[in-house]
Amino acid sequence: MRRFLFLQGPHGPFFAQLARSLRASGAEVERVLFNRGDRLYWRGPATWFVGSSDAWPDWIAGHLAEREITDLVLYGDTRRLHADAIPAARKLGLRVHVFEEGYLRPWWVTYEREGSNGNSPLIDIPLDRITAARDTPALPVEAPEGWGALYRHMGYGASYHAAILSGGPSQPSHREVSIRREAVLNIARLITAPVAALGRRFATWRLSRSAAPYHLVLLQLDHDANFRNHGPFRDSEDFVTTVLKSFASGARRHHRLVFKAHPLEDGRVPLGPLIRRKAADLGVSERVHYIPGGKLATLLDKATTAVAVNSTAAQQALFRGLPLRAFGRSVYARSAFVSDQPLRDFFADPHPPDREAYAAYRQFLLETSQVPGSYYSAPGRRQLCRRLVDMMLADTDAYAARLRPASAKLGAAAPQHLALVRSSK
Repeated sequence: MRRFLFLQGPHGPFFAQLARSLRASGAEVERVLFNRGDRLYWRGPATWFVGSSDAWPDWIAGHLAEREITDLVLYGDTRRLHADAIPAARKLGLRVHVFEEGYLRPWWVTYEREGSNGNSPLIDIPLDRITAARDTPALPVEAPEGWGALYRHMGYGASYHAAILSGGPSQPSHREVSIRREAVLNIARLITAPVAALGRRFATWRLSRSAAPYHLVLLQLDHDANFRNHGPFRDSEDFVTTVLKSFASGARRHHRLVFKAHPLEDGRVPLGPLIRRKAADLGVSERVHYIPGGKLATLLDKATTAVAVNSTAAQQALFRGLPLRAFGRSVYARSAFVSDQPLRDFFADPHPPDREAYAAYRQFLLETSQVPGSYYSAPGRRQLCRRLVDMMLADTDAYAARLRPASAKLGAAAPQHLALVRSSK
């Protein structure tokens, strides 16, 4: 009998729906709850944890053993609750199922075992094994219109935080700011959204009217666990300063630098004023632009290069064949894709990626850890559950299954391979 224990998941009802699908397969499913936001959509057996964060590692180790859990399920592997639970699960020989936002978002989500992002088992698979696994050509398919579920994502986040603020147990938290402070930031963001949209459109229009080449910097949320735990910078200011100094000293004088904020940037770090002040100090104000969110595809289509720490958005740059300089540990940080030049030299004469190798790598992702669907829309959740239950019950993970020799696959039908013609964020 498989017994699944769920920890924290994406905002909204995805974990509840996945649990129902697993129960339909004959598995037992329960969950640990930490606050009323976790409880909001959950239906089924659950245990509250109301102790201190210091007590959590021993508590979860005992709970896993006492309940005879066989599988641990969580969303994001670096928040403290999850990072402390994973070693206990491994010590007991449990399977660890990790969900994340899609490496090829927004039309896929990521499902891996043991870890994700900088902890992903994908990082340890040599590129030549991945390219050798490509036995059929990719079939291009038109991508859906628009972002998809961004506003649903924001809505589920608001309901989660509202449930926590309504009272009850609410610890420990992986957030660096309080739930109340986060709620204030998001309310302010919603109120100012129309003005911000006008400013964003004007900034994008003004950039499109220029004939100057530009380098696009893909900013991440300052509190993003991937940015903090798998990158070399202390914070966003450290990253921005490094990029601006290298641009001022290395880029041609007619080139420009464009910083694009993450779509969910909430203003806890004043990026616009920070970038303008740093650019002025270096004497490059007229050549530096800041765009608060907006369509990534529109900017990438005309960019000369892209710079990132370890943002998943960088894969859209590689898909277009743009030279990419990335700094952090990520699943795509391979020498065939990412330039290892000093940033100053990259701005002056960037090395392009190996497009053929990246096409094979992208196809491998689509055949393995990238599952089509969305956490935040009802059709997307149904689409995910149709595939995920079988993947979670399988003896081997998708990477190992795809890399097995053809003779070991017992004549399994070859999957359809999809590649985006067009993408946006």
